[in-house]
Amino acid sequence: MSVITHRPLTADQISQYERDGYLVFPDMLTGDEISAFLENFDRVKEKAMHYNLHGHVKDLQYKHLAHHPNQAGGASQIVGGPVRVVQTMFMSKAAKGGRGVAMHQDTHYLPTEPNTLLACWIALTDTDPENGGLCVVPGSHKRGLRASAKNADDSQHDTWETIYDMRDRNGREWKQPMHSFVIPDLDPASIVRLTVPRGAGVFFTGMTIHGSFANTSPDRPRRAFATHYVKEGTWVYRRDVQETDPVSLI
Repeated sequence: MSVITHRPLTADQISQYERDGYLVFPDMLTGDEISAFLENFDRVKEKAMHYNLHGHVKDLQYKHLAHHPNQAGGASQIVGGPVRVVQTMFMSKAAKGGRGVAMHQDTHYLPTEPNTLLACWIALTDTDPENGGLCVVPGSHKRGLRASAKNADDSQHDTWETIYDMRDRNGREWKQPMHSFVIPDLDPASIVRLTVPRGAGVFFTGMTIHGSFANTSPDRPRRAFATHYVKEGTWVYRRDVQETDPVSLI
């Protein structure tokens, strides 16, 4: 792969991110980069099912996206220092009813200290409300961590529960139940359903309420790639993703 230089965020873009809790970044990836990732995924599909949030250390194409200067560089600008990759996810939502993720804050799933968590979600296909594109609640990152419940609407969203091993900086360990979180008192009118074209990315904070709904398109799958970052020196409490991966930018 050729060396790619970082296209920096502007002061206006960073101000918008800080105001709204998210930022749409156009042309984050080229069409060739997306095609290379998807072609590789199709070749390693069975193996990729077992990456378990660690594709960025198991697969060169996952690593290329997670360390891509446009997204890792933007994340570094936002937090004001070097970043580390916590986890990566390839998310494919089938046409005709593929379900989404209920509206939540990532801090529900990935508590950190300090809370420097942020995500970059990249559209690998054209995405919009019809095919289950990303949804956000602007300004929600300024209102604290909201009360949550287990999602019960499995017509729109996946429903699950599990127990994670946790550990703090002092070595104290415990088990913490988690489930498919939903914010039950969220005003539906506050939700913005984004249209994000293929190759564009969306940065959002760990406190920004976001999620997606079912894909109602008759023939358009929705494919996306998400990377979660923290600033260097941040403690991640979940043991399955505590071994974060440092990003070196040219």
